[in-house]
Amino acid sequence: MKLSKLEPKFIDKHNPRVGLITLASDFRIEKDFNNLIYDKDIDLYSNRINSYNPLTNETLKKMAEDIPKVTENILPNQKLDCVAYGCTSGTIAAGYQSIYDKVNLAKPNTKVTTPITSAINALKKLNIKKISIFTPYTDEINQAVINYFKKENIEIVELSYFNIASDLDIGKVDSSHLFDVLVKKDLSKSDALFISCTALPALSIINDLEKKLGKLVLSSNQTLIWDTLKQINFKSKIVGYGELFNN
Repeated sequence: MKLSKLEPKFIDKHNPRVGLITLASDFRIEKDFNNLIYDKDIDLYSNRINSYNPLTNETLKKMAEDIPKVTENILPNQKLDCVAYGCTSGTIAAGYQSIYDKVNLAKPNTKVTTPITSAINALKKLNIKKISIFTPYTDEINQAVINYFKKENIEIVELSYFNIASDLDIGKVDSSHLFDVLVKKDLSKSDALFISCTALPALSIINDLEKKLGKLVLSSNQTLIWDTLKQINFKSKIVGYGELFNN
């Protein structure tokens, strides 16, 4: 048998690389990212972080301890352009700076975005000062959400919620039922509705909600993807996932 050694040719450039850290129990966020960028020149690589139930501020802080290891295992020894940390309440509990530092411990000079910081960026971009909020969370997590928005000088007109303590159960919420719940909300005194939690099936119903409610609708996954695209300087138009992508 003849053996022939051939010379490989390696690529000298690549698409923007996005690392996604998703909760081990999340059914939703990877689908939402892929639905928006599947035909775009963006490479998405995800890894899952151990999560703890019930969801409390303490368990969410504990989850963040694994960020360096989880980040390093997204294309080990390779550069990422941006890391998206896929937990809204987890960012509030651990703090954005802590998450940023942990990501950059594993991947120096990497941009970092999160659902709650991207939501704030979106609200400021749209000049929105008063919002209604919907969450699946318990009272403890809801209070942390309220406090976060207040610190950012965003007025919360009203907050409604499901009171679900397990991230696994949040991921099983029916999207049709979620739409029926949200379309009944009175937004007459609010500039927009924010739907919190990356595990909720909200992204696919945003367009229809905006048409029915006559107000801007934002969600954790929607703003996270929007901000991720901003971080990597992606310019192409995204259609069908809310007015936010026109900004």
